[in-house]
Amino acid sequence: MAGAAYDVALVGYGPAGAVAAALLGQAGLQVHVCDRMRGVYEIPRAIALDHEIMRVFQQIGVVDAIAPYFEPFTDSEYFGVDGQLIRRMTMVAPPYPQGYTPSLVFTQPPVERALRERVAQMPNVTVALGTEMTALAQDAEGVELSLRGDDGAVSQVRARYVIACDGGASSVRGMVGIELEDLDFDEPWLVVDVRVNERGLAKLPKTSVQYCEPERPCTFVIGPGNHRRWEISLKAGEDPREAATPEGTWALLSRWLTPEDGELWRQASYRFHALVAQTWRAGRVFVAGDAAHMQPPFLGQGMCQGVRDVTNLSWKLAAVLRGEAAERLLDSYGHERKAHVRELTTRIKAVGAVICERDVAKARERDARLLAECGGVVKDTPRQDVLPRLETGLLSQVPGSARGTLFPQPRLSAAPQPVLMDKVAGHGWRLVTDGTLPMPGGVAGLTVLALGPDGQGEADSVVADWMRRHECRAAVVRPDHYVFGTAPDEAGLQSLLAEWQRALA
Repeated sequence: MAGAAYDVALVGYGPAGAVAAALLGQAGLQVHVCDRMRGVYEIPRAIALDHEIMRVFQQIGVVDAIAPYFEPFTDSEYFGVDGQLIRRMTMVAPPYPQGYTPSLVFTQPPVERALRERVAQMPNVTVALGTEMTALAQDAEGVELSLRGDDGAVSQVRARYVIACDGGASSVRGMVGIELEDLDFDEPWLVVDVRVNERGLAKLPKTSVQYCEPERPCTFVIGPGNHRRWEISLKAGEDPREAATPEGTWALLSRWLTPEDGELWRQASYRFHALVAQTWRAGRVFVAGDAAHMQPPFLGQGMCQGVRDVTNLSWKLAAVLRGEAAERLLDSYGHERKAHVRELTTRIKAVGAVICERDVAKARERDARLLAECGGVVKDTPRQDVLPRLETGLLSQVPGSARGTLFPQPRLSAAPQPVLMDKVAGHGWRLVTDGTLPMPGGVAGLTVLALGPDGQGEADSVVADWMRRHECRAAVVRPDHYVFGTAPDEAGLQSLLAEWQRALA
């Protein structure tokens, strides 16, 4: 085979593919993207994102462009068998640790278009739409993709590495022989998006709701503007195709609305699954997003997980391709992401088990148990508390309560107004201290940021409180904002930096 024309080729240009293209392009790599569709899928699918993903969008430079399509996620109230409140999911209190509202609802199509417009500004990224990948072959130096355009034209593209972002039915995953592991969840649901008019809005709850009712568990989500979503479980024997007809859908919505109350935007029946790829790498080919995993929708983490995948992989590919890290760094991608996805899916299934209990007696036991656990007074549970940390991969071997967690993004004091930390410190490896430790030598490849009384001031004490909570005075932060490790003192910092250097050697 000939020499590689591109550093990375992406198959699939949905949200995960677009974010990957933007991150890799921003890193200066030569990138090729193909997708068999020409346009963005115009019907909203994902409806929720969190502040970690907004921080990635900040890095890409699209936050201002997508802001009109986002609103804060309302609280989600869970109601039991007899209509009583049994749980409330909220968000962490301000000051917000990542610099953005922790939980958001959004409209997907215009956000995807904004991502593509950002990629279009990058001359080092080539995008081939209406182009299907039909075959691949890899050797020790790269991967060759065979492409066919919707005009019948055929071509070949060669790249050092390939990322499959081509969805749950991924053809790339099948071609390289990656199998999916079943995490034991398989249920039929109807998903409905409605543009609700003023008359309809007056009838609906003012907060998002989980109806944990054995007769028919369902979810109601308040989306941006007048967008409202229902996810309605289907019973054994019900025809999913009939449920997805306008007549079938309105019949299921009749508890809340009539056709005079709004316009059906979309309705579709799905089988919700819990699946994860057994391996996330086959030679020079990686899987990401829905090609690597699928999970139930109960915390709105599907698109978030795909963005986490490509954010994790993109900086590692860039480091290896630029000669800044050993090739074995790429193995940490699958180790980290598979463990994280499995753990989060387990937690999502537990949330789903609360919602989806079909046995009335067991549901009443559930309600009594949840109320007993909170002493009869339902307390706020931030959605972010459900998200796991990284437990394996490129992390310090020294235990610490902050290792593998997301490092906060404080607002730094600056004129004429505070500025988010990443706009000052960038998105590479960072060493952040509380400003009381001597600056160490030999930290090439690290951006050093000293906060506190003798350094850069914080507007809201986010990092100061974080370091106090985790009993540390310094943290080494990865390019994806996860904490490599922390140090309580000067000796611990020197040891941490030596370990970091060894890890990347």
